[in-house]
Amino acid sequence: MKKLIIVAIALFTLNLSAAESPVKPNELLRTDIVQLLGDDCPAEFNKESCSVDVIFTINSKSEVIVLSVNAPSEIAENFIKRKLNYKKVNYKTTKEGELFLLPLKFEKS
Repeated sequence: MKKLIIVAIALFTLNLSAAESPVKPNELLRTDIVQLLGDDCPAEFNKESCSVDVIFTINSKSEVIVLSVNAPSEIAENFIKRKLNYKKVNYKTTKEGELFLLPLKFEKS
């Protein structure tokens, strides 16, 4: 019984260490993402600014895969997914499955 408990604790610990929290992308990757998005404010046209958090990964073909968008509206979420999903960037992934968190702020000009 003690061996079973030890194995269960070991497996639980391995799962916790395998869970990866997103990291901020480097400046070159961030610049590529901002260029892909363009100058358009995605949704909140009646507001002065719109803040969005995007979680994404880069596949082996250097394409952005959007996993999650925390946006104030579904229109903004769909805008970002349409602009970024499967678009190529100048970034070679060093670790497969690496997650990136990119906070964005759109402002009216």
